[in-house]
This record gives sequence, structure tokens and C-alpha cells, in this order.
Amino acid sequence: MGAILDKLALIFICIICFSFSDSQILSVSGVLLLIIISSAFEIMKGHRGTWLLASLYSCGCIFLPELICGAPLILYDCLRINKIWAALPLLTVLPSIGQFSQLQIVILLTGIFVSAVFYYRISKLEQQVSSLRSMRDEVTEKNLELDDRNRQLSDAQDNEVRIATLRERNRIAREIHDNVGHMLTRSLLQSGALIVINKDEKMKEPLEDLRSTLDSAMTSIRQSVHDLHDDSLDLKKIIEDCASGAENRFKVNVDFDMGSDAPAKIKLCIAGIIKEGVNNAVKHSNGDRLDISVREHPAFYQLLITDNGSSAEIRETGIGLKNMRDRAESAGGFISFTPSQDGFRVFASIPKNKENI
Repeated sequence: MGAILDKLALIFICIICFSFSDSQILSVSGVLLLIIISSAFEIMKGHRGTWLLASLYSCGCIFLPELICGAPLILYDCLRINKIWAALPLLTVLPSIGQFSQLQIVILLTGIFVSAVFYYRISKLEQQVSSLRSMRDEVTEKNLELDDRNRQLSDAQDNEVRIATLRERNRIAREIHDNVGHMLTRSLLQSGALIVINKDEKMKEPLEDLRSTLDSAMTSIRQSVHDLHDDSLDLKKIIEDCASGAENRFKVNVDFDMGSDAPAKIKLCIAGIIKEGVNNAVKHSNGDRLDISVREHPAFYQLLITDNGSSAEIRETGIGLKNMRDRAESAGGFISFTPSQDGFRVFASIPKNKENI
């Protein structure tokens, strides 16, 4: 908006300068041509060929010196696009400057001075605007970085809380198993012994009820312990621990995309295959990169372990590969081993079915 007001002021100065010309037709034509060129400057702003308009007007002054009255506005536009040389043909009018009146020359020089002042002011303003935009972009970038760090801290805190919760569940499961479970087992044995040595028929039924109650309590405790243990299985943590153990040999990349509600049987199966696969890679692979991928799909779980070591053949006589195959088959899935000169590949797929839940 500031540039438009500046140009309107310069047009007004140019019109006053043109008004002192002897030919009214030339004055009106010069003003209209000046307005058209200046408007085109704004419409074509940023276009490479904009300077041609200023050059054409400046060259026109060679044949019609009266057009020099529009020099303030043309000079202002050339300064704004950093093409001051496009206005150089205006200097060709200097030898003919004597044909203009003194007042006209004063107005012309004043207009040129005003255009220089306007350009200096608007250039400073544009610099300040550019600086403010840079500051805004920098602040926005810093805010994004801060949000990312806060999110990472929040995720880390949530992960610590989750790990602490899992540890507490394991501790509770161990306490129940070691204390309550052992005491219930002892009570079951004692009640069984009492039933054997009991000679009183009146006490037989109460003792049987006591044994049945203790047996039900033992079953309930055992189920609770298993549930706590199953919930506390953190498959991602297990995989990361396996990967960290191989980092002295390989550059390990882990891609984990699996929900936390997978059955414990599936988690144990995948964890066992990964542990065996990583151990085999450490022992037998001559590569330097190990990729572990675990993904959950709508109908199945998928596991992929690859390394870039060369291997032309495979012998499934070892217990490690057999254990991995047995684990996959026990969960209703299948596993394949693919050796090649480009590396060794272990692929497993385990379906989601009722037996795994």
C-alpha cells in the first residue's frame, strides 16, 4: 500500500511537470503512457521482462524529450526492481534540457529527489518486513522444535511409567507366586493329609469342602499370576534389548509396528524367534547390517530378520533353526529361511486365530 501511495504522489508531480509542455496532446499522451507503464510494473511485479517497459520509455525520450517529465516515476520503478540501468537512456535528454522552463526543470529535479527518498524509505521498510518475517519463521521453527522435544519428553515419561508399571506387575506376580501360592499348596497338602488320616465320618464332608475351596483359590491365584505375567510382557523392550546386544557387530535397524494387546503366546513366540535369529546372525554372519521388522496386519503378525552377510546354502540340522520353526508352528504359523549371496533372511507369519487368544 505504501508503494501505491508513493507512485500516486510521483504521478501527481509528473502531471504538473507535463502541464508546462507546449503540446497538450503530447502532455496527455505522455501522462497516459506513464500511467500504463507504471500500472504494468505492478501487474508484472517479479517478472523478468518488467525492465523492458522502463527501457522502452527511456528510449522514447531520445525521440521525444518531453517524455523526460515522467522520469521521477520511471526512476522509482527501476530502483524498486534493482534495474537502475534501464533508466540510463533518460540521460540523453540532458543536452536538450535548455528547451524546458526553469520551473519545469525545478519540478523535474524535485520529482527525482522525491523518488529517491521514497525508494530509500520503502527499501528500509521492506528490509524491516523481511527481518520480521525471518524472526517469525525462526520463532515458528523454534516452537516446532520445542513441541517436538516436549512430545519426546512426554513419550519418554510415559514409557518410564509403563516400564515401572510392568515391573510392579512382575513383582506382584512373583510375590503372589512365592508367598500365597506356596502357602495354598501347603494348605492343600495338609488338607489332603487330614482327609487320609481322618476317621470321623462327620468331618469327611467339611474336609472335602475345605480342600475344594483351597483348590479353587489355588486355580484363581494361578490364573491371576499368569494374567499379570502376560500383561507385563513388553515385546518392544525385549526386541530393543536383543538389538542392543548385537550393536557391537552390526548396525541394527528395528521397525516395530505392533499393538500392545497381542496375546502372550504370540509375544513369547516372536521374542523367542528374534532372540534365536539375532544369536545366529552374531555367530555366523559376516555382514555389518541387521534389520528386524515386526508388523501387525489385520489377519496376521509378520516377522522379518535380515542381514547382509553372504551365505550360499543353509543347513537346518542345527537346533537353533529347528527351535525357531517349532515356535512358529506352535503358534499356528510358518517360517522360512532364505540364504543368498546378498544376505540371510528369516521370515515368519503367524495368523490371528482363536487358538492364539
